[in-house]
Formats: sequence, structure tokens, C-alpha cells
Amino acid sequence: MSPENGPCLSAAGLDCCVLAPPSTTSLSEGVGTLPAGTGEGLNDWKRAGYGGPAPPIGRHRYFFKLYALDEKLRLAGTPTKAQLEKAMRGHVLAEATLIGTYKARR
Repeated sequence: MSPENGPCLSAAGLDCCVLAPPSTTSLSEGVGTLPAGTGEGLNDWKRAGYGGPAPPIGRHRYFFKLYALDEKLRLAGTPTKAQLEKAMRGHVLAEATLIGTYKARR
């Protein structure tokens, strides 16, 4: 997930990567346990997992991106967004983007 409106607070928990196996056909809303074989990347808090949006003011748009790859990525540990993007180069078969909006209640 990436913000479109900046600047965003580092506490936004953005850029979390979920590396799901090809057998995964869906993730339910509020999923608590990810499918077996799923890996996660680092978020803005420098830890794995999703922290949700936290815009400093106003309504912000967030981009959720999904990629279909032609092979399983070989990434050690918990990759950063840059490491994931580098590993994906030349392996993207298709991609989709979902844009969501969020406005904090203050």
C-alpha cells in the first residue's frame, strides 16, 4: 500500500508487502492469519505486518497493488519495498491496482 497524498507520517504503516503463494485465491476482510507459505515485507515502522493508514490531515488516497509473477521470488528475511521491486523486475505477468480513501476522525 502506498499513499498518494503526502507527506505521510512514518507511523502510517505503509509499504507492507505480502508474498502469497500461487495457491492463494483470496484474503478475507480482517484476515488474522495469512495463508501458509506467505511472506511479509517491512512497513514504515521497519517491522512486518500492516499498520493501516494514518494521514496527518484530510482525506488521503491509498494504492493497493497486486502483481502476478512468473516465478516465486527468492527473498531472504523480511524484504524492503526496494528489494521486492528489484526482485520482481522482469517477472510481472499482470498487475492490478485498487485505490481506497481514508479520512481520520479527529
